[in-house]
Amino acid sequence: MNRSWLEHIGNTPLVPLSKLFSNPRGIQVYGKLELMNPTGSAKDRPALRILQHAWREGAVGPGSVVVESSSGNMAISMAAICSCMGMRFISVIDPRTTDQNIRIMRAYGAEVSYVTEPDPDTGEFLPARLQRVRELLEDIPGSYWPNQYGNRNNPLAHEEGTMREIAEQLGSIDYVAAGVSSCGTMLGCSQYIRKHGLPTKSIAVDAAGSIILGGSPGMRLYPGLGAGIVPPFAEGIAMDYAVKVTDRDMTMGCHCLLKQESILAGPSSGAVISAVQTLMDRLPEESVIAAIIHDRGERYLDTVYNEAWVKEHFGTHLTEK
Repeated sequence: MNRSWLEHIGNTPLVPLSKLFSNPRGIQVYGKLELMNPTGSAKDRPALRILQHAWREGAVGPGSVVVESSSGNMAISMAAICSCMGMRFISVIDPRTTDQNIRIMRAYGAEVSYVTEPDPDTGEFLPARLQRVRELLEDIPGSYWPNQYGNRNNPLAHEEGTMREIAEQLGSIDYVAAGVSSCGTMLGCSQYIRKHGLPTKSIAVDAAGSIILGGSPGMRLYPGLGAGIVPPFAEGIAMDYAVKVTDRDMTMGCHCLLKQESILAGPSSGAVISAVQTLMDRLPEESVIAAIIHDRGERYLDTVYNEAWVKEHFGTHLTEK
């Protein structure tokens, strides 16, 4: 393939969040700005690695049809990369996918297959989306499923990319905090930590209402964090801390990050910020923490950053804690 913007996925900045996490105990928090990947999220890494690996193996090529289930960022990454590589992309979505994300996917040429009803056995949309993926694969000869929930190149993208970069940029690091959905990011970080014998501990951040870190399923407003099933990758994660964050606290985390650091990020990032804030008093003095800032906030201007929407859902103004 010719040289393109795909070569610039990864190697994202790591910046101190010293205003937001100013504290007398010497704890330093750094933000790994995955939102600065070309399409705006950490999902660029696994999407690229999965598709390039499939290309090298001959599973896909010019004109191939790629089908994936995604609530947003993975679909956007896949749509953009498939467009660049000359392939057709179909995204299987559900009612929680935002209109903004759908418009972005379609701008890249993606087609959308819309699942309107949840799986009857679990009441969750993810199993229903995966069933639709299987149906499309049967209907379209030669089509390819990246399977972000089971493709080993998902965590490898973060093991050999995200966590390696953090370790090289920071040197000594005590904690890494990341959100969980497919669990590729957290598993990849855990694998790097284990293989290199690092003392780094993991802070896994889940959405309240998700069952990845245990508990009962419940309503979740935002796509992209948590799941109604436990993904296979969750089993390999070393979780020293497991933190569940409510939709409201995700939103407040986003606004704290914006107000203090001028970083406009999505709710997965707000969840990570909120989780680190809740742990600050429990972590040792002089700790060094890397917080993964998963995606951009422009996609949430109608929700996270819309004062009327926030007040409607949480009964509070944005400036109130």
